[in-house]
Amino acid sequence: MAAQSEWSAHGTAGDEQLPHTIIRREVVKNGTPMSRLIGSMLIPTDDSEGALAGARRGIALASRTNADVHVLSVVEAPNGPPTDEVFSPLEADAEDAVEAVAKMARSYDEDLDVTTVVKWGTPFQSIREYANRREIDVIAMGTKGRTGLNRFLLGSVTENVLRTARTPVLAVPPEADVSTIEEGTFDRLLLPTDGSEGAAIATEWGIALATQFESVVHTLYSVDTRPLSRARETGEILGELEQRGEKAVETVRERARDAGVSISGSIETGPPADVILTYVTENDVDLIVIGTHGQTGIGQWFLGSVTENVVRQADVPIFCVPVSAQSP
Repeated sequence: MAAQSEWSAHGTAGDEQLPHTIIRREVVKNGTPMSRLIGSMLIPTDDSEGALAGARRGIALASRTNADVHVLSVVEAPNGPPTDEVFSPLEADAEDAVEAVAKMARSYDEDLDVTTVVKWGTPFQSIREYANRREIDVIAMGTKGRTGLNRFLLGSVTENVLRTARTPVLAVPPEADVSTIEEGTFDRLLLPTDGSEGAAIATEWGIALATQFESVVHTLYSVDTRPLSRARETGEILGELEQRGEKAVETVRERARDAGVSISGSIETGPPADVILTYVTENDVDLIVIGTHGQTGIGQWFLGSVTENVVRQADVPIFCVPVSAQSP
């Protein structure tokens, strides 16, 4: 079946900000309605290896949560007059891209409900607008993509989506690719925290995912001592920061215990992104669940910049949760 084709000049048509609410959809198993943690997932693609890496991880997550899958390819309008000679090949390539991911999804799980769409416009704006209008619950995408004439760099698109999306984004770096969808496991989750509101909503999603997958959860707080190098009474301030970390970690522990999730907690010292990436490697973490906005100030790390650094350097998928996201 051919992909739906929509025109949105530079992503502006109907791109107003709409209120987003996660709607829990129900599936029926053995005659019993069951609520879904993720009702719908959007997988953008440009048919690059980076995009396919995101698709494989996204399909694994969609299958585990019974989510409907929407596959979207966005083609930027080229300069010059809009002729069929120019547009037709670009649209054909985009249709091939979405159909490739749709075929992958249906082959892996024949019960998945898959929709394919091709849009013309500015990629990140079109992705955001589609997610808002269709009330998409999670966006899954690779962090690297194709470049070249009339093709967009998925990396820059992913960063823009991360900065503007109001739903969680599963960001998949090339190093996190798997050769088969079956290899996309979610057994060990890492929940970094700074005790902020942004970390709190990420914790809710992390605990919900761990409950769904029966995962083991690690929570981590980083005491960044770099701002203390010129501060007076360093020992006193460091002690205060460690107490703050213990409180933040204990809050996550309590949420996990209430949900019946196995959890361990750790307080480490060092630059947050470095601490997170080292912990991932040393503990064989499968998935990082992190907020996109956090606290600023002496001894507190801005979770947004930390998240961007983690997304750029991690070799596992990162489930990024904006502070505006609804509770799961």
